[in-house]
Amino acid sequence: MDSNRKPKSVLDSVGEEIVRIITPVSICMLLVVILVSVLNNDSDSSGSSFPSIATYAYTENSSDSNWDKLKGALLNALVFVVVVTAVTFLLVLLFYFRCTKFLKYYMGFSSFLVLGFMGGEISLFLIGKFRVPIDCVTFGLSLFNFTVVGVLAVFMSKTAIIITQGYLVVIGVLVAYWFTLLPEWTTWVLLVAMALYDLAAVLLPGGPLRLLVELAISRDEDIPALVYEARPVINPDSVPRGAVVQRRVWRETRDNDLGSDENLDSTSNLNSTVNSGLESNSGLERLGDENERNGVDVEDGQVSRADSELAAPLIQHRINVRMNLQEGGSNDDFALEGIGLGSSGAIKLGLGDFIFYSVLVARAAMYDFMTVYACYLAIIAGLGITLMLLAFYQKALPALPVSVLLGVLFYLLTRLLLETFVVQCSMNLLMF
Repeated sequence: MDSNRKPKSVLDSVGEEIVRIITPVSICMLLVVILVSVLNNDSDSSGSSFPSIATYAYTENSSDSNWDKLKGALLNALVFVVVVTAVTFLLVLLFYFRCTKFLKYYMGFSSFLVLGFMGGEISLFLIGKFRVPIDCVTFGLSLFNFTVVGVLAVFMSKTAIIITQGYLVVIGVLVAYWFTLLPEWTTWVLLVAMALYDLAAVLLPGGPLRLLVELAISRDEDIPALVYEARPVINPDSVPRGAVVQRRVWRETRDNDLGSDENLDSTSNLNSTVNSGLESNSGLERLGDENERNGVDVEDGQVSRADSELAAPLIQHRINVRMNLQEGGSNDDFALEGIGLGSSGAIKLGLGDFIFYSVLVARAAMYDFMTVYACYLAIIAGLGITLMLLAFYQKALPALPVSVLLGVLFYLLTRLLLETFVVQCSMNLLMF
């Protein structure tokens, strides 16, 4: 009777999956808003900014006209997107030549700089703000230990998932806060430009993120990148007794000659594109742990990579294979996650999404908290819309564009319309 049970739709578990992504995103945005509210208490939200690639073409001044600020912000955003695109293609090139260790060490070094230098400077700001009594030796040792443990937790060793998740949120908070130091016009134009870039990089056939993912799939390798991993949603009631737990996969195969011991079933689930790096990478994806692929032996043939293609992310296969255990020598049924990148069903959201979501909300906090509430709701709604589009259209979609565009729209509507309405009601003692 269990074998005739109708499989549940992805909508039955998408609510819990959304919550598991919304929670860390909300925490990241809340921490950045708190930092901005505590440290950036100047009346001019478009004050002096630090020199960076995002301000290379134009430095915004308060005396400039709005038209000059808009043109300068467009130039800054163009330069930033061009640099990000070039770096992403360089990442694809290095990954193509199998420089995976170099990329992993580079990401680890970048995380060390973010946690050590950016985190240390923000800590000094907070210590000075609240007058915390601490000596330089204690502060230096604490910062060094915090940084080293963070790098090891994210890249170099297997630690508890909650520790890795916590450090990734901290990295997102630190980078997002420094983005809030950019001029106001440059920040808003840069957010829109990165959303459009993310859309093109993921969906276009020659997009750098799409090329990177397809290359990783063809090699069955993980991409060394800063991505937040949530735990998969597994409903015990939906799995028949004694059956093999089904895993989410990247793609399907057209090869039907796998052997008698392999059984392919298709059901619905959720997947998307991986984010390739810290500044530019944005996308939701389903990846798997590397350890789950070790020791797996497909006995009755191999699937040719030439006959496989990147398929709809909501397609799920179950391939029953035989796994030879070295200790006992017995064979057990094991669920292999298809051909390509293995998938344990975990949701992975690129850290770039965390950063730009938080920058949008933090920039809104520099104006008024009413705009913060509106932007937060817009971002969460956009994230849910992206997941639902993945469920219905079965096509890989980036996570950044819908949320950012909705956030910017809600910010403008709240600042230009809703705030005026609420202020007038308050002045006339109207309650609603």
